[in-house]
Amino acid sequence: MGKITKIVFLDNIKSKIVIVYFCLLALLSWSSMLLQDNETKGALTMLNIVLFIVPLMSLLYTVIYLYDSRNFIVMLLSQPLKRQRVWQSFYLGLSGSLLIAYVLGAGIPVILFSSLQTSLLLLLSGCVVTLVFVSLAFLIATLTSEKTRGIGAALLIWLLLTMIYDSVLLYFVFLLGDYPIETPLMALLMLNPLDLVRFQIILQMDASAMMGYSGAVFKEFLGAAGGMIVSSLLLIIWMALPYAQSLRIFKKKDL
Repeated sequence: MGKITKIVFLDNIKSKIVIVYFCLLALLSWSSMLLQDNETKGALTMLNIVLFIVPLMSLLYTVIYLYDSRNFIVMLLSQPLKRQRVWQSFYLGLSGSLLIAYVLGAGIPVILFSSLQTSLLLLLSGCVVTLVFVSLAFLIATLTSEKTRGIGAALLIWLLLTMIYDSVLLYFVFLLGDYPIETPLMALLMLNPLDLVRFQIILQMDASAMMGYSGAVFKEFLGAAGGMIVSSLLLIIWMALPYAQSLRIFKKKDL
């Protein structure tokens, strides 16, 4: 597994797209931290980068790379190698290259201009988002063999989790505002990994002005400590479950 992981990792770390991703993160991060007059505003801007750009890159790049590497995967499977080892190697190589691009691109300005707690939380959150959406990309690539459909599904999932999901929830909150909907709303919000990351950062920073209605509900029911524990467990599930399902499909799939 180590040799395949190294090949995939080096292939991706030298990719022009990953280099552009690194440069874009560095540009946005330096700009965000230098142009804001306090740490909270800079952290909010960085949070938006984590919630929009990182998922899009992780999903699209991983899906496209897996489809383009189909012949390489078939060649590897013609050797006496277990499918699980091949799939794990691709996951480690792809996620490792994207994680390094994120940490180096966004990490330096965040560490220099934020407190240790805030910088570590932002970096960890970006890494978690990367792993979640790489796992989702692996699942997409196994569910459909057509590259066009896979890219379309990746874009649809990105739009759903970043924009559509919360917009629909807010619409129902507006319609049902006179009813006690806090508990079902909290349960629905916890189904979105990006909402979980948002709550992790906001609860840890105790920035109530940034939380909005949904975050206030989350903190009221779970408290800061409980919210962190529950959201962390759910994020682990979001990282592990899509990959585990993709591996199960990949083991049985006729390539």
